[in-house]
Amino acid sequence: MRNRSLFWPTFWAALGFLLLLGLGSWQLERLYWKRDLIAAREAGLRASPVELPTSLEAARSLEYHPVRAEGEFLNDRELYLHAASMRGELGYHIVTPLLLPDGEVLLVDRGFVPSDHKTPATRPTGELTGLVRVNGLLRLAPGGKPGWFTPDNDPAQNSWYYVDIAAMAQAAGVARVLPFYIDAAPNPNPAALPQGGQTITALPNNHLQYALTWYALAAALLVIYIRFARRRAAEEKP
Repeated sequence: MRNRSLFWPTFWAALGFLLLLGLGSWQLERLYWKRDLIAAREAGLRASPVELPTSLEAARSLEYHPVRAEGEFLNDRELYLHAASMRGELGYHIVTPLLLPDGEVLLVDRGFVPSDHKTPATRPTGELTGLVRVNGLLRLAPGGKPGWFTPDNDPAQNSWYYVDIAAMAQAAGVARVLPFYIDAAPNPNPAALPQGGQTITALPNNHLQYALTWYALAAALLVIYIRFARRRAAEEKP
């Protein structure tokens, strides 16, 4: 019987085996990274509220940390961010500029309203005037569209699908806007609109399952190769 070399089958099997092992190890690294990230976020969420940071660099270490601010809502410059409630109801997050005493402006995501309460006239008790105190979680805006399937923002129509602080500030006609924003805490009155406390703080951590999957595929490939090599060797016997 014609002798057939195992060089190329062995080469490709070894390459695939090493690749699968590498992917499994990479997922283990991400597992430890995600655990540290979850621990840091949970610690931040449990912390006491602090004053607003003075720079974007300082804000990076305070994301999802409770903060507080005082100012006056510019209710006539609301921005409407398409969203769904935690129960899956479609509507909007009301993003309102907060004019701080020093003249700077902070964007505040005040929370969710159903589609039929988009206009301020349908929720007059939620249009707070005068000096107000805002508590919430500090957030950083994404660097661009969060994903391929996220629609483009339409500033001309005041229709937003993701937070873009610079574009929102321009659309609202405000200057000296801070480079971060706040997700407002839940309202004392659960029936009040907008309804704060909409931040999703849980982080999925499926990296262990992913690692086990890659390692299992590596083991399966090894078994398949051994069986293949044995059968090839048996076929080559005279």
